[in-house]
Formats: sequence, structure tokens, C-alpha cells
Amino acid sequence: MGRPFRSLVLAVTAGAAVACGDAVTQSKSPMLLVVNTLEAAPTGGHGANTFTGNLLSDVIVLATTPAPCSTTSPCATVFNDLGRVTLASQPKNIAIQPTSNNQVTINRYHVEFIRADGHNTPGVDVPFPFDGSVTGTIPEAGTLTLTFELVRHTAKEESPLAQLANNPNILHTLARVTFYGQDLVGNAISVAGSMSVDFGNFGDQ
Repeated sequence: MGRPFRSLVLAVTAGAAVACGDAVTQSKSPMLLVVNTLEAAPTGGHGANTFTGNLLSDVIVLATTPAPCSTTSPCATVFNDLGRVTLASQPKNIAIQPTSNNQVTINRYHVEFIRADGHNTPGVDVPFPFDGSVTGTIPEAGTLTLTFELVRHTAKEESPLAQLANNPNILHTLARVTFYGQDLVGNAISVAGSMSVDFGNFGDQ
């Protein structure tokens, strides 16, 4: 079990834990994007590769493998964290039957972190925002699941996360992820979803 921690900022309200279907509708596309689910998982330490609706992001993990790391001589290691999203599309006009031209290809995403107390300076209060590439196509009558990098290795080596490796504080944030793409006719389309991400030096067992 982990040791107790002091809270660095006020917790994000439970209602903001996961926000799905936050559609961005300012598009000429006849289709809407919908976030069905947004989840995350650490890639090392406790709960590795187990996707849940909120993320406990460990800024440092005492790894016991591979050699020369061991249970008696663990290695302080930084792991990134993954996100997983399931997207769907639907016509703005429900009376129209979608065709293959209404397939939507996702090709980019943007991640930004915010705090409930309004202190949101990147590199000081929260990790820096970043853009990433991820590609997949949503069928006209189906869904698409994509895995992407939600927290980068470098973020845990920069302020403010690097300081958490040596103190008991927890940084409560809300990660907002926006996915961008276009339909087969070329109309740009995007959608955003949010989830809670708590950063700290959590127990490794």
C-alpha cells in the first residue's frame, strides 16, 4: 500500500472525471464525431497496462526488471502513460443515410493539462501541452479505437512533475484531449474529451 500524501491542489470534481461526447461542431462536414470512451493506463509500475477512466501517473517507478535491476537493487525508471479512445461518427441530419464518403480519418491529437484552481502555466503549474500523431478511419456506421501517448517520458523529467519524485505531494489535473481528422471529401472535423490525471510518486506495489 502507498504512503499518505499531502494534496497539492484542490481535487478536480468527480463530475469532471470523464467527459465523453464533447463534440466540436464548427465544421462543414455533414458528420459529427463522438467520444464513446476515454481511458488511460500507465506502462510501468502498479496497474501497468490496465486502462481505467482516470489515471494515477507515477512520476518515478522502482523497476525490478530487466537486469541489472532487481528486487534488492531496483532502478529508478520513468515510464510514459497511454491513452485509449473509442470514437464514433454520426450524421448531423439523422434523416440522411451515411455513405462511404462519410468515413472519417483521424490523423492528429492535442493534449493539454489544466488545474481546478486556475493555476495553469505550462512548465510551472502543469505539464506542457503537446501534439501527437495517431491514424485510423471510422467507418460510416461503426467505431474506431485508438491507443496514443497521453503523458510523455519527457514531461516527467521537466517541471512541475520532476519535483514530485522527491516529495509526497500530488498534482491533480484534468487532461483535455482533442482529436483532429477529416472526412473522405476533405472536410475538417474534430472532437474533444477529458479525464482526470493525478501525478505523484505513488507506491510501486
